[in-house]
Amino acid sequence: MRAVVLDDGVRFDGDRPEPVCDATEVLVRVSVAGICETDLQLMKGYMGFQGILGHEFVGVALSGPLQGRRVVGEINCSCWSCEMCTRGFPTHCRNRSVLGILGHDGAFADLVAVPQRNLHQVPDGLPDDVAVFTEPVAAAFQIPAQIPIARQDRIVVLGDGRLGNLCAQVLAGRSDHLLVVGKHPEKLALLRSLGLATARLDEVDRDRQADIVVDATGSDTGLPTALQLVRPRGTIVQKTTVAGTQTLAWAPFVIDEITLVGSRCGPFDQALEALEAGRIDVRGMVSDRFDLARGVEALEHARSRPVLKVLLDIHRG
Repeated sequence: MRAVVLDDGVRFDGDRPEPVCDATEVLVRVSVAGICETDLQLMKGYMGFQGILGHEFVGVALSGPLQGRRVVGEINCSCWSCEMCTRGFPTHCRNRSVLGILGHDGAFADLVAVPQRNLHQVPDGLPDDVAVFTEPVAAAFQIPAQIPIARQDRIVVLGDGRLGNLCAQVLAGRSDHLLVVGKHPEKLALLRSLGLATARLDEVDRDRQADIVVDATGSDTGLPTALQLVRPRGTIVQKTTVAGTQTLAWAPFVIDEITLVGSRCGPFDQALEALEAGRIDVRGMVSDRFDLARGVEALEHARSRPVLKVLLDIHRG
């Protein structure tokens, strides 16, 4: 089969062996896959991953209860028997692999093996180009699942890219005082078209008035900037993961009693419901699309230009 593989570098492989499913998995024929910031960080050495990239996808299940149906898939392949799984935290399974990120080939390929219990059926009326956003939308919904948010909370979302846009849309439904801060005029314009307040980073007052700051910058500068915006006893939600080692003075967290919350994967059912109802609008977020055979070019395009979502067409109908 065809695949985009990361090993010594990133390359297209036109003759990759098809995945072999274990007893818990089914094969999914991938229709469309999305490139995200994590894929770009993996290319820089994050997690030390080697294998087929890609974890945002929509496809068709080739076996199991959902055979022949369009599906999206949660990315954590959990054992369901360790302490964390039995306590109800399977996304933090001690033995997990993660599609296209940790110990498990991903979806930048003709076929991907996915645990059956990870699959969610895509509503019939939801186009592939919308359903492919399910995983990052679910990640955005993880924020209100982790922390209480009140209407009067002053929220700043740092980052005008893919995840920042989706986090802002989710949180705008819960707070009347949300501001998205970014650097790119065209991305900020898209956010304003959705009715969201925006500001350029160089225009923002560092007055430390925000109750909650979400770092979705994809940059190691995000957390230090968040510290300049959050009030004492406020909360920073960390969505950014970057390759390499970051250095930061931790004293402000102690002195100002700042809460730092790591936030990762979220509820797929809520994401699919919001996308189907149109409460989360991803129209205008697809910047470019490439055939799978041009996957290396697509990744370079996503890495080097201020684009939003770049899609790979694999078996698009």
